[in-house]
Amino acid sequence: MKENPIRSLSGIPFLLGVLATALFAGWLFVSGTAADPQTGEPSTIRLVGGVLLGVLALLSLIGLYTVQPNQSAVLSLFGKYVGTVHENGLRWNNPFYSKRKVSLRVRNFESGRLKVNELDGSPIEIAAVIVWKVVDSAEAVFNVDDYESFVHIQSEAALRAMATSYPYDQHEDGQISLRSHPNEISDRLKEHLDERLTAAGVDVLEARISHLAYAPEIAHAMLQRQQANAVIAARTRIVAGAVGMVEMALAELQKNGVVDLDEERRAAMVSNLLVVLCGDRSTQPIVNAGTLY
Repeated sequence: MKENPIRSLSGIPFLLGVLATALFAGWLFVSGTAADPQTGEPSTIRLVGGVLLGVLALLSLIGLYTVQPNQSAVLSLFGKYVGTVHENGLRWNNPFYSKRKVSLRVRNFESGRLKVNELDGSPIEIAAVIVWKVVDSAEAVFNVDDYESFVHIQSEAALRAMATSYPYDQHEDGQISLRSHPNEISDRLKEHLDERLTAAGVDVLEARISHLAYAPEIAHAMLQRQQANAVIAARTRIVAGAVGMVEMALAELQKNGVVDLDEERRAAMVSNLLVVLCGDRSTQPIVNAGTLY
């Protein structure tokens, strides 16, 4: 089922013509009820003509309908699709056509917070904002029962399927995760939605994660895990920098000939420097004031 554009007549001139026809029909009916001067009886021809014109005017009024901006009207005749009207304003088509209005405006909604298991099996809460619009009115009306409900249900299904395909946090370099790659995740979610909603004549303009968090029952444990990972990463960087500074200090001392250290003194100096550089607190120096001997 594909959309078939169809033309319609402007409704304002047609409405004026219908009103004129109705007035003429009323005049015929009233004049027909008056007695004919020759026969003394009402004019049957005028009565019948007035009634027929009145019925015709009434049927013609049924064919009038309005189309708002960014709206279309899907026309069908006894269950057969005829076409879609996109012209705005007061329009007129065959009175026997059934007309169903479809909004073509951009719409958005936020899905409910879904509780799913991410790729590593941890329960998380996730929600998304979906921006969409109808691009094919015929498919939206005839391919699905209720296209708005279809969009909502399929959006939540696509979000659930995507959330189970990626981990919450990045564990390896280059790995795409829900928290560290929001743009990539949004693109993947939009692809999933396009595949599911194309049959309903719907185009997804944007899809973004609006809420992402661990489930309450594991949130505290995962927070401790994130803090531990941050501490490990910081300590690793501090140790790497301290080792480089110790190597540079020993190399400069040896290069400039400031002091000649044997292996035992070198080891002691390395130990002291690492304690100073890697300690959580500032070190307190101990001054040797000498001995009695």
